[in-house]
Amino acid sequence: MPIPESQLETWSHQGSVVQSAATYQSVKRALEAGTTNYRNRNFQVFLQGSYGNDTNIFAESDVDVVIRYDDAFYHDLSALPPEQQSAFSSHFKDGDYSYDKFKADVQTGLESAFGTAVKAGSKAIEIAANGSRRSSDVIVAFEFRRYHRFNGSTDQNFDTGICFFRKDGTRIANYPKQHSANCTAKHQATDGNFKPLVRILKNLRGRLVETGKLAEGVAPSYFIEGLLYNVPNEHFTGNFGQMFVASLNWLHQQTGRAKWVCANEQYHLLRDDPVCWSDDSCRKFIDAVIAAWNSWE
Repeated sequence: MPIPESQLETWSHQGSVVQSAATYQSVKRALEAGTTNYRNRNFQVFLQGSYGNDTNIFAESDVDVVIRYDDAFYHDLSALPPEQQSAFSSHFKDGDYSYDKFKADVQTGLESAFGTAVKAGSKAIEIAANGSRRSSDVIVAFEFRRYHRFNGSTDQNFDTGICFFRKDGTRIANYPKQHSANCTAKHQATDGNFKPLVRILKNLRGRLVETGKLAEGVAPSYFIEGLLYNVPNEHFTGNFGQMFVASLNWLHQQTGRAKWVCANEQYHLLRDDPVCWSDDSCRKFIDAVIAAWNSWE
């Protein structure tokens, strides 16, 4: 039997908004405090992740925050010809404030505000929940530029994102603002149906993990958003059951999966890369979701 429309409707609803907003504001105040060691430097604080994209569900608690240092940047010049790479190297010099120093200063500032609730994780600085404050992850990042052209400061073209480093030194470059803007555009183009369907799949993923039908970590929220981003807009019509079936059928039947893109449109969705989803994990998720629909109890 298929999943009842009433269950899909329940799953479509957004999770905590008021608590998440208050948590973000408290973390933002701490990051922008006038007492931090980086207070006179140029940086931005903004949301990313499920709450930032309005796809959060009731089972999720973390608020994901980015603090991005903008007085220096990391870069990817691989698309430039040698003469443009040389022009770039001649134009810019190395900054005087390292990523490690910035991250240490951010952690010190957060510890001043939240005390022992703060600890360093593998990718982010984690702040534990306390009372009405939800748990949060703070990504400490530098501006990142992927260059498409550089012939000087008045003739250049690049995409702007963020980059950060894992504890093992792996650099991760991503584009959260493009991801958020594209998801919002997709939501509007589907008459407001894209984000509710994302939330339905995320809630179903939780059910599959709880019942042992899907391993924990196989389908991160970011990739579920990317998966549905590739589904043509005409499949987001009708009631939730109809949208669910049309979208999953399209995903299951596609042979051009290698062309699917992340919602930020900067990377392919399915690749062997730290910022991409493995094809095997994607297949396991789609198969588990279809099986759940066909044998709902």
